[in-house]
Order: sequence, then structure tokens, then C-alpha cells
Amino acid sequence: MQRIPEPELMTDPAQAQAYAEADFSAPHDAFVVHFAARFPDFKAGRVLDLGCGAADVTLRFARAYPDAEIVGIDGAEAMLTLGYAAITRVHCADRITLHCMCLPDSSVAHQAFDAVISNSLLHHLSAPDVLWQTIQHAAKPGAPVCVMDLLRPHSREEATRLLALHAAGAPEILRRDFFNSLLAAYEIEEVRAQLRAAALPQLQVKPVSDRHMLIFGRC
Repeated sequence: MQRIPEPELMTDPAQAQAYAEADFSAPHDAFVVHFAARFPDFKAGRVLDLGCGAADVTLRFARAYPDAEIVGIDGAEAMLTLGYAAITRVHCADRITLHCMCLPDSSVAHQAFDAVISNSLLHHLSAPDVLWQTIQHAAKPGAPVCVMDLLRPHSREEATRLLALHAAGAPEILRRDFFNSLLAAYEIEEVRAQLRAAALPQLQVKPVSDRHMLIFGRC
């Protein structure tokens, strides 16, 4: 099935609020588990979270790594407003900072982060090379990289099946976005081609659920 792009930014406050109120605990906790399983030596350091949204993964990562300092960036002010509120509520503002910016942005380049993470950003990007270039420039040599994103199904029928399986009781705005995001996601071979073009062939790409892939390795 051919990829059908969707908007890169979530600028609608109602849409952002729906995401902030949704229960994404299963995939977001899984993200942290995937990172820990692949990088058991990582304990502390400066972490860059690309496309942090409302900071739900950011906060879960912070709880798992209490000695980490996390910088989250996102291009949607509506999402970051909710992220600011979330980190303030749980008193994590001393370890988490959020910034509104779109990629590419030279201010995150060459900052030598100890790890780079990203969840559900890749499928929003019509030019995915900006993600891989940012990772390449911002991470220290040998730093862990962990990116999780949706995996495009082979057909619209399969996308409909996944929608019914995983979002049957969700609000309509989230059901619509989940379906559109499945259609906008990349396939594993497409991501591998992106990594080769970005001179990051050492990063592995693996399916980790019926709808997610994981891109991981060290810079």
C-alpha cells in the first residue's frame, strides 16, 4: 500500500487534549522497556527526546532513569502546553525541559547528548532525513539511539482491522488519527533505506508489535 502523508504538527488544542487524556500506557511503557533491554549499561546522562508531544514518554523515561536529564522538543505548542503542565504536576521540571522547535534546527546540533529517543514522530515527517540527521549531529559517538514508530500495514483492510483491535473504544478524533497515522507510517525497508542514505546503517530496524517498529543502535 502506498504511503498517504498526514499533517506534521498537531496544532489543534482539542486534538492535543484528546491525546493527553488518552491511555497510551501500554505502548509508552513498552518504549521504555525496549530501551532498557537494548541498552542495559545506560544509567544517566543528557537525553534528547525528539517529538516529545505532551511529554508522556518523556515522563515515563524520567521515572525509569532518575539520574537522567531530558530535553524534549516538539513543533506543536498545543502539545507542549500540556507537557509543561504534566511535568510541573509531578515535580519533574528540574530534570525535564521542553522546547518548541521544528526540525531541522541547528540549536540541537552538536550538543553531545548521551542518548537520543523518539516515539511516534517519524510517520509525521514527509522528509524523514531531518530526523536521522538530527540524531547523527546531536548524539555523542556511541550514544544509544531508540526510535519507535508505527509500521504501515499492507492494505487499508489491515489498517481497519488494527483500528478495530486497538482503538475500538477511543474517541472519534483518536480513531481517525490512528487510522491516518497507520497509512502515513513507513515500511521497514523504507526506513532501512533512509538509514543507509543518512550514513546510519548500524541502526537496526525490527518489528516489535503488530503495529510498531523499533529503530535502535548506537551512533
